[in-house]
Amino acid sequence: MGNHKAGFVNIIGNPNVGKSTLMNTLVGEKLSIISPKAQTTRHRIMGIVNDPDFQIVYSDTPGIVTPAYKLHDGMMGFVQAAIEDADCILFVVEAKDRKIKNPQIFEGLQKTDVPVILVINKIDLLEGNEVLDEEFGYWEENFPKAQIFPISALHKANVPQVLKAILSHLPENEAFFPKDELTDKTMRFFAAEIIREKIFNHYQQEIPYACEVEIEFFKEETTPVHIMAVINVERETQKGIVIGKGGKKLKWVGHDARLDIEAFIGKKVFLEMFVKVNKDWKNEPRELRKFGYIQS
Repeated sequence: MGNHKAGFVNIIGNPNVGKSTLMNTLVGEKLSIISPKAQTTRHRIMGIVNDPDFQIVYSDTPGIVTPAYKLHDGMMGFVQAAIEDADCILFVVEAKDRKIKNPQIFEGLQKTDVPVILVINKIDLLEGNEVLDEEFGYWEENFPKAQIFPISALHKANVPQVLKAILSHLPENEAFFPKDELTDKTMRFFAAEIIREKIFNHYQQEIPYACEVEIEFFKEETTPVHIMAVINVERETQKGIVIGKGGKKLKWVGHDARLDIEAFIGKKVFLEMFVKVNKDWKNEPRELRKFGYIQS
């Protein structure tokens, strides 16, 4: 396969800088949770772009944080691995936000030999070119080896130029995945992620961060597809909030999630949801292993 390029492009950055929006724009499919709340992506999610001449395997990673729970340790493990096994790193920063949540990962990005493309996202929120020049100057100083692009992932501004830069860094390789594959994750995984996204949309404050969704049953052979999901929360009071008066709140989450899952899998869905108190799941290695945050 002469001149065919293939490689791994890993997207790294603080929470809420638009990494998931950028990946979904580059892949052309909604694979990562998008929410105005921070820390929505918890796993490393791959999106695969296929072309006769290339295959790009994008990886959306959790936002960089200083770990407060074992859950965060697992999430930062995904980020660390993403720095080490990339052919190219997309480092996403938000215009006017220069805070780095985890200095160790920031230093790793500065020292890496992997090509870094630094994208300053949300430039549509900046006023005037002077401010943009200032942003550019700051990141050029801190990342002299990186290519820097101002973009708006939401409005797709300058995203084609980023794609061009990515292709220039990809090595010549055969495809790593079959050419009709879109992601390395299963339908079960995305069903859980969609439910989790709806929890982020419907509840305030700590509730979304206290929840983890587990798919206990996913039967594709039936019509409609039968899915049973368990929403894990940390406390009894949270369970009451998630269910809502007369189960109303949970019904809304189920309704919105079912519509999105149906659109994603292209089939009718019967979705059952239950809420379970699972104390301290964020610090419990056995639970974190079950939910896929600890690999070993």
